[in-house]
Amino acid sequence: MKRTDKTSGKPFGISRRRLLVNGASFAAAGALGGITGFPFINRMAVRAQDAPLKFWQFYAPGGQVPSQVAWFEKTVADWNDSHEQKVELEFIPNKEYINGPKLATAFASGQGPDIFIISPGDFLRYYNGGVLQDLTPHIDEAARADFPESVIANRMVDGKIYGLPMEVEPMAMYYSVKAFEEAGLNENDVPKTWEELLEVAKKLTTPERYGVLFQTAPGYYQNFTWYPFLWQGGGEFQTADGKSAFDSPATVQALKFWQDAVNSGVAPRQVLGNGANDAVANLASGYCAIQNVGIWAISQLKGKDFPYGVFRLPTPANGKYVTVGGGWAFVANAKGQNPDAAAEFCAWALGSSEQGSIDRVATWCTEGKSDMPPRNSALKAREAAFSEGMIGKFAKEIHPGTRAEPRVPPEVYKIISDAIQQTQLGGADPQATAAAASKQLDAFLASYSGAPIL
Repeated sequence: MKRTDKTSGKPFGISRRRLLVNGASFAAAGALGGITGFPFINRMAVRAQDAPLKFWQFYAPGGQVPSQVAWFEKTVADWNDSHEQKVELEFIPNKEYINGPKLATAFASGQGPDIFIISPGDFLRYYNGGVLQDLTPHIDEAARADFPESVIANRMVDGKIYGLPMEVEPMAMYYSVKAFEEAGLNENDVPKTWEELLEVAKKLTTPERYGVLFQTAPGYYQNFTWYPFLWQGGGEFQTADGKSAFDSPATVQALKFWQDAVNSGVAPRQVLGNGANDAVANLASGYCAIQNVGIWAISQLKGKDFPYGVFRLPTPANGKYVTVGGGWAFVANAKGQNPDAAAEFCAWALGSSEQGSIDRVATWCTEGKSDMPPRNSALKAREAAFSEGMIGKFAKEIHPGTRAEPRVPPEVYKIISDAIQQTQLGGADPQATAAAASKQLDAFLASYSGAPIL
């Protein structure tokens, strides 16, 4: 397989309406809805009151992982067997859901799904847009306390819960054992610093294979994967008093690190498959020898004839280890057909004190997928599973350094995304880019009036 080396196009100016329609491709889709609210069309006039609630996600019934399809189908079937208001799964392909316009376009036209899943990075787009239903009335205090503050805080506003996480997904580095052996390397050569990573990646790079791979396509996922490298040097994008902190040495070195990886030829400008979150298309295929990807790659690689290892994110000189933990959450549409029933479904599925809810979360994290559980009770219920194998390695070595994924408005996301893109692929000077982005952040933050940025 020959490596490709294509430069992605530079961001360009478009109208606020076009941003909304383009949705998560720029993830500024909420720029309009995020402040003024998404438009509301009376869907009851279009759908019968007893019609099933639509549940949009990218797992079932058309997903490619049978265990995940089975989990979603059983969850909905169990609800439908015991509740008058039915729920119906509606599958949206991963690329279209995360980076495509379908979800944002649906809400822009007032036709958003009744139930859907979002990441913390996208929370403020929908909360500020007025389309997230309060789930708190359906969650008892014991269940609320079962979610660690670090997991639930970025789904809350003013003490109310608007999203229930189904997982916690820390990032790490995966490597091909075969590629290491071919380069005369072994587990003792696993890099611990950024400098060592680039040196090892150089040894692993061949005409057919890149040494290391980071996400190159703009989107919430790229920002998510870049944040740990900012934090490791003590960087932040916002100060405690709400001003920009982006113009800092930590920001500059993080931008330069990813830029150096591409400029030195050890990292690609383009990734394969569904993106840098796809370990099968990139690592297992031989396109790269080391891949920056999350805990979910364990389940992706399960059953494949592909020996691999995992190690913690390397750190800069004098830096401190930290990784980022994201994950999807169930949310209900406050402007949907039956918001209260949709909220009840979310709480019943993931946030109830009943054993069925606890087991459902534990099963998703150990059988449906490979994730750290967002609930203490679910971790206890599958304690043995989280002490063995690769997921045990995550639990012991990688997850303890996890920091929650930030939640930011689309405008903040876009400023940071542009800075990453301009330096990683566009050749821009990291110092000048950080300074310019910081001024943009200050200008926006000075007038921001939505829910708190975390």
